[in-house]
Amino acid sequence: MSTPQHSAVRSRSASGDTPAIEFVGVNKNYLSHGETVPAVKRTDLAIGQGEFFSLLGPSGCGKTTTMRMIAGFEEPTAGQVLLDGKDVTGVAANKRDVNMVFQSYALFPHLNTYQNVAFGLERKKVAKNEIGRRVGEILEIVSLTGMEKRAPREMSGGQQQRVALARALVNRPRALLLDEPLGALDLKLRQQMQIELKRIQREVGITFVYVTHDQGEALTMSDRIAVMNAGVIEQLGSPREIYERPATRFVAGFIGTSNLVDGHVERVEGGLALISYTTQDRVVVPVGPSVRTGDKLEVSIRPEKIDLHRGVPPVTATGGSVLSGTVTEVVYHGTSTNYTVSTAAGADFTVFDQNASNADDLADRGDRVYLTWAPQHSYMIGV
Repeated sequence: MSTPQHSAVRSRSASGDTPAIEFVGVNKNYLSHGETVPAVKRTDLAIGQGEFFSLLGPSGCGKTTTMRMIAGFEEPTAGQVLLDGKDVTGVAANKRDVNMVFQSYALFPHLNTYQNVAFGLERKKVAKNEIGRRVGEILEIVSLTGMEKRAPREMSGGQQQRVALARALVNRPRALLLDEPLGALDLKLRQQMQIELKRIQREVGITFVYVTHDQGEALTMSDRIAVMNAGVIEQLGSPREIYERPATRFVAGFIGTSNLVDGHVERVEGGLALISYTTQDRVVVPVGPSVRTGDKLEVSIRPEKIDLHRGVPPVTATGGSVLSGTVTEVVYHGTSTNYTVSTAAGADFTVFDQNASNADDLADRGDRVYLTWAPQHSYMIGV
């Protein structure tokens, strides 16, 4: 019987559908040497139908424990897990309509591709002609048509990954859980598989929940991302929201590269706060009505938003933030040159300078430079 809390939090997605997966006040604790260790702390979460949702964070942040509670391999210490609006807390893993794909693939080495994919349907005693139809359909979706008779040892890592996906998807689960499934692949293949995974998810329309510590992976594939730290979701939003508007210092530092600088507000005018360091060095940041003169702010600026000038910047570039500094490191990456600049704000800045037309005009270590960026590229965090 539903408690009042349970019925009150049964949220709906923007389309009005019941969420595919919900956590209601979920805690998960472990006992270690007689002490209670919290792995996931009072989490409320709703994952929409057909959404590609990623749980992102460093090792030990609670993301895999969260996924295992969805799968039924772990039970919450407190709270409820709902699938399609039904409370499945305490329901065995094999009774939940979800499948899981692991980094190790766990293919049967003595079975060929067709047999591996058909295995679950055969166990369910699905009719033979139906098995053939469904296996054929899913192999086409994962681009393995013609490889039905190959053994796992005869396939590349990417192909084995597709077999594992097909085996999970052929059962038509309500949700597919993927625990760092690309971790064993080399960089180029991993990047290719990121695009393939998103294509497959879009084609089958099943809710994917993806666990990763790789920020680029999450940004590439996800509709929404939950950034976890120490058992808590620090920010939940679209890849663009999380990258452009980090909610906390942790998120700003964990997602990509971010320059962090702080200072006291000298004045507020027209929705912009001015933080001055010298007569020429300043940071301008958009702020809300609650910010006042004298407040201390912490500001995040992404490296690709910054222009680096070897001489005094033109007047057209000085309407926003301006920081002078000295280049302390130069790393050439082909498409861009990455600079580390010790600035007048007391912080080292990273700058990504695209090698469009000035590849032969690079700044060098020890050069005096100026950094400029528009007001909208400063973002106040932690507020």
